[in-house]
Amino acid sequence: MPGLHLGFYIVMVQIWLENMFCIKLLPIGGNHVWSENSKLWIFILFLVVVDDQGEYAQRLLTLNSGANNRQSKENRMAAVRGVLLDEYVLVREDGNGNISLQSGAEGLLRRLQYSKLRTGISYGKGVSDQKGTFVKKMATLYSMDCFLLDVSCVDDSLNEILLAWGDDGGSFLYVTCSKDDDLFLKLSNHGWVTVFKCPEGGAVPENLRMMFINKLEELLISLCRFNKAIGDGALTIGYVMKPSREEDFAKRGAFPMCHTQNGLRFVPLTFDLPLASQLQEVDVVLHKATDEIVTIELGSSSEFSYKVCYSKGMQELERYFQDHPDCCVIDPLNNIYPVLDRLKIQKILLGLEDLNTEGRCKIRGPHFLKVDHFNDHSLAEQLSEAKLCLPCIAKPQVACGVTDAHSMAIVFRAEDFRNLSVPLPAIIQEYVDHSSVLFKFYVLGNKVFHAVKISTPNSDVLLSSSEKNGLKPIVFDSLKSLPTAKKDLSGETIQSKDDSPLDIELVKDAANWLKRTLDLTIFGFDVVIQEGSRDHVIVDINYLPSFKEVPNDVAIPAFWDAIRNSYESRKAKLESACSS
Repeated sequence: MPGLHLGFYIVMVQIWLENMFCIKLLPIGGNHVWSENSKLWIFILFLVVVDDQGEYAQRLLTLNSGANNRQSKENRMAAVRGVLLDEYVLVREDGNGNISLQSGAEGLLRRLQYSKLRTGISYGKGVSDQKGTFVKKMATLYSMDCFLLDVSCVDDSLNEILLAWGDDGGSFLYVTCSKDDDLFLKLSNHGWVTVFKCPEGGAVPENLRMMFINKLEELLISLCRFNKAIGDGALTIGYVMKPSREEDFAKRGAFPMCHTQNGLRFVPLTFDLPLASQLQEVDVVLHKATDEIVTIELGSSSEFSYKVCYSKGMQELERYFQDHPDCCVIDPLNNIYPVLDRLKIQKILLGLEDLNTEGRCKIRGPHFLKVDHFNDHSLAEQLSEAKLCLPCIAKPQVACGVTDAHSMAIVFRAEDFRNLSVPLPAIIQEYVDHSSVLFKFYVLGNKVFHAVKISTPNSDVLLSSSEKNGLKPIVFDSLKSLPTAKKDLSGETIQSKDDSPLDIELVKDAANWLKRTLDLTIFGFDVVIQEGSRDHVIVDINYLPSFKEVPNDVAIPAFWDAIRNSYESRKAKLESACSS
C-alpha cells in the first residue's frame, strides 16, 4: 500500500508519546537515525499502553470523551495546518536548461491553492536565477508563499515561516525528494514532519519524524492518513468529480483540507492510484458519477430500463461500493439513476398532485409525451391526447452524462418534428409561458435555497422571432446557449418579495417531497410559473448542482451540514439494522 511504511507508524507513535507524556524523544546514534531495535521497542510500548484496559487506558478514554474537552482540542491542534514544498520535488530541468513542473505537480499545486492550508515553496541558497524566478512565479500563480530554506539558516527560515503562517499549534509538513539528514533533523527539532518522495528504485532513507510517498499524487491522501492517525475527530470526505467541477467547488471554499466548523475535512480521490487504499482513509464518498458516464443505453420498454457504462476508474469505485455496502456514499448510485432519465422524472412528478389543495397555486410537472420516432403519422393526435399545444420543446430522454443529452429544440409546427435533430428516444414537453423568469431551487440536506434567473421568452415572442426564419424549429444546446429574453436578469440572485407570484412554501413542500421520493442529499430543480393559471411547473431536476447562484457564506456551510447529517443518518440506520 503506497505510503504505509513502518516509518509512518513510528512517526505517529513518537508524536503520540510526546503529546501524552510531554517528553521529547531524541534520535539514537551519532548519525541521528533511529535504530530498528529502538523503533520496535517504541512500537511495542505503544501497543502495550493502547491495548491495556487498566486505569491509565480508562483515564485516556475519559480525557478523550466529548467534543469540547481539552484533549480533543489538543488533538485538533496537531492536525496538519501547513505544507512546504521543496523546489526539487516540484521542478525539473532538462539537459537544455528548460525548467518545468514535475509530473503531478500542477494538480497538487492547484488543489493546495484552495485547501485552506498554509502553503509555500522553498528553495536553497544555491538555486540558479532562472530556477529561482520560475519557483517564485509558480508560488505567485498558485497563491503560495516562497521561502529560502537552507541547512545553514534553518532557524531564521523557520522564524520567517512562522511569522507568515502564524503559530496555531498545528503540524507543518516539509515535502522533498532531496536527502539531507541534517536539515531533516533540524526541522524535526522544531516540530516539523518531513515527507520524503522516494526516487524510483532508489533506497528509502530513514529519519526522525519522516513519512514516505512514491508519487506526488499520494501526498494529499498521506496527509489525510496523518491527520486520522493524530485522531482529531474530523470526518474525512473523499470526493470524485471532473477537474473543472472540482475547481469550481474548491474556489468557493467547499473542499477545505483543514477542519470545517462542523468537523469535516475533504480529500480528492484519484483514479491514478489504487482506490481501495484511498477509500480506507475516508468516512464518506461524495461523487458526481455523471461526470464519469461513457454511454447510457435505454431499454425499449416504456418503463425505465438502462445500461450505464462508466469510465474504468468509476467502475472500480462502483465495485468497491458493491463489496462494501456499509460505505457511506452521497449518494448511492441507484438513487441518482432516475435523474438520468427525463421520462422517469416526468412520471415521478405526477406524484406532486398529492400536494395540491384547493385555494392554493398548483404545483406539477409539465405535460409530456415520450416518442421513439418523430415521423409517426399520428404524432399530432398523440400531442393532443397528451394535452400538448404548440410550440413544444423536444428533449432527449437521456438527461445527462452524454454529449448530446442537452441538444433540444422548440418546435412550432407538427410537421417540423420530421427529421428533427434531437436524439431519440425523446420527450416532447409542454412549453410553459412564464414571463422569462426561471426559479432555480437547490436542496442541500434539510435546507432549501432559490435564485431567480433569466429564461426563454414567452411563445408569442419566440413565434414572432421564428417567423423571420420560416417558423423553423429553434435548435440549441441548453448548456451552451438558450433563446433568452432581452431583459437582463442574468446572474441576479434575489429572495422572493411580497408581491412575487412565487409560492415559496408550496415549492419547499415539493422540495421535501422530492427529497423523500428520490432519497438524494443534494440536488436542484427548476420552476417556472405559468402565466394566467399561476401553476408552478417543475421543468428539470439535476443531481449535485453547483448552486453557485447562492452566496457562498450561506451555501457552503449548508453543503457541509448536508454531508454531515447524511452521514449521521446513514450511520444510525446501519447501526439499527445491525442491532435488529
